[in-house]
Amino acid sequence: MFLGRYHHTVDDKGRLTVPARYRDLMAAEGAYLTHGFDHNLNVYPIPIFERISTRINQQSMTDPSSRVLRRLMFSNAELVVMDKAGRILVPQFLREEIGLDSEAVIVGMGDYFEIWSPPQWVGQSAMMEESESLAVRFIDLDLSTSE
Repeated sequence: MFLGRYHHTVDDKGRLTVPARYRDLMAAEGAYLTHGFDHNLNVYPIPIFERISTRINQQSMTDPSSRVLRRLMFSNAELVVMDKAGRILVPQFLREEIGLDSEAVIVGMGDYFEIWSPPQWVGQSAMMEESESLAVRFIDLDLSTSE
């Protein structure tokens, strides 16, 4: 499971070191990197991306929201493979879209992880710290610990 938060550098070629704890969770064949929903990037292990792809492809192409989701997910997707140093190459067009320069925040999301530019992550963190609004936002989710 992808957990935790890490700060890493992005080199001049766009290579980003994957946290050591995440490397075993990524297959040797790589993972899919694509645009996220919050001005960030998402990195999905291949089986997770394939599961999401199947669900997206089952949606009607006549639905405008479905078409936008397909464009967002598939037109920005890249298969990335870690090099021997545990780095992935983040394509320039994706770095530019989220404002990723020399620093990145890597955030575990359970089945996948996100890549954020530090300024965008600061805004996200501030939103997450608003405990009262979070309680209202998540009130309808069943997060009970009992079975």
